[in-house]
Amino acid sequence: MASSSSSARNSQYCPRWKYDVFLSFRGDDTRNNFTSHLYNGLTTRGIFTFLDNERLEDGDSISEELVKAIEESQVALIV
Repeated sequence: MASSSSSARNSQYCPRWKYDVFLSFRGDDTRNNFTSHLYNGLTTRGIFTFLDNERLEDGDSISEELVKAIEESQVALIV
């Protein structure tokens, strides 16, 4: 009986995280070199990684979409 209730729980499982990793970085030099290589390496290994294409300047507010991506990521990696 325990196994049937266990499988019922597993069939209702809903993951909390949309992304495994949220990559946070600043600057085109970082984007076009290290961060892009890191992103490619992570995604090649099946790690769901968020990399934003939004370029924020000093004093800019973070968009709601970016905040949501951060909240839906298991890990934030600051480069």
